[in-house]
Amino acid sequence: MFNLESFVEDCRAAVKDDPTHRAVAEIMQRAFTDPAAVTTGLGGAPSDSGITPIHRSDDLTIINVVWKPGMTIMPHNHEMWAVIGVYGGREDNIFWRRVKDAPDGRIEAAGAKALSTGDVAPLGDNIIHSVTNPIAKLTGAIHVYGGPFFEAERSEWDAENLTEQAYDMAKNRAMFES
Repeated sequence: MFNLESFVEDCRAAVKDDPTHRAVAEIMQRAFTDPAAVTTGLGGAPSDSGITPIHRSDDLTIINVVWKPGMTIMPHNHEMWAVIGVYGGREDNIFWRRVKDAPDGRIEAAGAKALSTGDVAPLGDNIIHSVTNPIAKLTGAIHVYGGPFFEAERSEWDAENLTEQAYDMAKNRAMFES
């Protein structure tokens, strides 16, 4: 049975002992062997998209992310490690890399990974990715970050030109509103 309070405490203790993503990834792997229990522990299947903070501190942020059907968020970075666990639906991630010597911070595609219900994936602190919910229902995931996710200065890339600009938290949060 997934207990949200215990999960948060386990993640907090893991980061205190090891500031890398490794220990948190192990906690996530154990929790997401039963995605239905995670869904129940979060209060049931989501009924609307959104970003709900679960825990916030200087060294750890845990959020419940619910993606709208067909939603895509432009390439962005986090400037900290992350571990993503999908408890319902699917997240398609495209990974990007900077084009060497591009003066405008231009990026190019470098790989992709589809995360389905029960999947967990760690992301390093230098990863640039975009995310799409390619299915016709809500997708729910717990995202754990190794730092203050909402306060971190980071970048996003223009979807058309793939050029770098400052990340706009308000604009991105508004994308989740129905």
